Amino acid sequence: MATIMELRTKRANLWEGAKAFLDSHRGNDGKLSAEDAAAYDKMEADVVALGKEIERMERQAAIDAELAKPTAEPIVNAPTATVPEKVGRASNAYTEDFARHLRGKHPIHNVLSEGSDADGGYLVPEEFERQIVTTLDEANIIRSLAKVITTGSERKIPVASTHSVAQWTPENGSYQESNPTFGQKQIDAYKLTDLIRVSQELLQDSAFDLENYIAGEFARAFGIAEEQAFCVGTGDGQPTGIFTDKGGNVGVTAAANNAITVDELIALVYALKSPYRRNAKFLMNDATVSLLRKLKDGNGAYLWQPSVQAGQPDRLLGYEIYTSPYVPMVAADAFTVAFGDFNNYWIADRTGRTVQRLNELYATNGQIGYVATERVDGKVILSEGIQLLKMKG
Repeated sequence: MATIMELRTKRANLWEGAKAFLDSHRGNDGKLSAEDAAAYDKMEADVVALGKEIERMERQAAIDAELAKPTAEPIVNAPTATVPEKVGRASNAYTEDFARHLRGKHPIHNVLSEGSDADGGYLVPEEFERQIVTTLDEANIIRSLAKVITTGSERKIPVASTHSVAQWTPENGSYQESNPTFGQKQIDAYKLTDLIRVSQELLQDSAFDLENYIAGEFARAFGIAEEQAFCVGTGDGQPTGIFTDKGGNVGVTAAANNAITVDELIALVYALKSPYRRNAKFLMNDATVSLLRKLKDGNGAYLWQPSVQAGQPDRLLGYEIYTSPYVPMVAADAFTVAFGDFNNYWIADRTGRTVQRLNELYATNGQIGYVATERVDGKVILSEGIQLLKMKG
């Protein structure tokens, strides 16, 4: 049986012979006689047939090679199918070079320039960034409740300040004009950074999972800083918190500065308009929950209802309760409880987080520094959708 190479050689020779026959048998008018045309068609058909046979043998060789590979898993794809190469920060080459950059090794693919930033750092690979974001979600309760968007620049969000009003109009009466007004909320991008140091010995230890360690440390630090800002941030160089004068609306002011009553909680629920209550939740400090767990309704039943299903939150007055250590505790003038649809709090992540390696700063200590940077903002977009309980001053 002829080999693929032998068939390729035979096909090439046949094709050269067919071209030579065509050139030598054309008449003065550039045409072939019927007999010569038939002979040429036969040669061309032989070339095509050999080409198909070569393709069959190549596919057979590819299948044989694929089946010959040692594997513990069944082959589920067509042997000749190829997986599309990922590009940019999702590519294996970028991930590999970024890992080498963290350890101070010379990149081997020269692709990090795709993710360089103006401050000398590199955008983290997409898988690395997803790991950071996932950890933030686990450590940051506000992110799990709020509306999170990704934006490449500052974003202005139109908000209806007043609505049109329908009028009862008599027959042939003139129409009354409504003048709804609109305002704007602007989402910016405040810079959040963290710097950690790793010893040279750890970097040289291939068993040390540097990427996961750095991702975990930065995620923990960013999660804490974000959560605190999303709760009580001033809006000056940082996000604007829910539990501030620029956050939710004050729905109820407690009669005391050290206690909350059942009636005040019920009033807080109904201070929120009905459409928002469909997706409403409570948010407070754990210390506040411990106070409310002691409250009973008029029938002697506790207001607080423990969850009976794993993974589900406890409930208060039938609504889910979430807690954060950065919500203010019960004290004079403090905003202590929020009740509302927290999709009205928007978190804007500026595209891409970066990590920069500092080779010289801690060299005398035998350490390498790493700086992570992200840009994020957060604020209440529609304050009527989140009602706050404020303690007496």
